[in-house]
Amino acid sequence: MSKRIRKVNDFIKEHVSSIIKKNLSLKKGVFVSITKVDTSKDLNYTKIFVSIFPSEETDYALKTLQKEIYRIQKKFNQKFSARTFPRLRFVVDRTGEKVTELEELFQKIKKEKEKEKEK
Repeated sequence: MSKRIRKVNDFIKEHVSSIIKKNLSLKKGVFVSITKVDTSKDLNYTKIFVSIFPSEETDYALKTLQKEIYRIQKKFNQKFSARTFPRLRFVVDRTGEKVTELEELFQKIKKEKEKEKEK
């Protein structure tokens, strides 16, 4: 990844996070955070990976983001000065959920090994 794309990704992450925080109305107790931004080399498209807490509200939060995408895009375009404005797209980052699943699996394996040692 080029230095330019990294800077663009950082800029997008910072500003879209701010826009979501200030302008998106979510249910009380639902939090959306941007975990990663991936912009195409030609700056036409940007995938914004989001983590949603609690995970049970993922569908609700993603639908809300999709419903408000044009307003978020408009506010972002006002802050981004370039000839091309990347088209924003939100994607759920399930890395945290997978890490939790793996940790639970490792704990289960550890307990089973401890039981076998006791026998």
